[in-house]
Amino acid sequence: MKILYFAWMRGKTGIGEEDVSPPETVTDVAGLVAWLKTRGPGFEDAFSDMKVVRAAVNQEFVELDAAVGGNDEVAFFPPVTGG
Repeated sequence: MKILYFAWMRGKTGIGEEDVSPPETVTDVAGLVAWLKTRGPGFEDAFSDMKVVRAAVNQEFVELDAAVGGNDEVAFFPPVTGG
């Protein structure tokens, strides 16, 4: 599974992208976030307020209950504002 982090998510996690192998119990975005938060304080901080984090699976915006699998690309980023 490829994970992409954008904007301040990148700064807090310290990486822009990575390939991960979450446990089989991770079947949706919420489970993935919970697992990522266990990987260190930067990840815990990045995902501390999911009201300001958007997720996309395979370039489609999704909610936290969206399914994820081993071949998916999951992106996390703050909401985009216009102006």
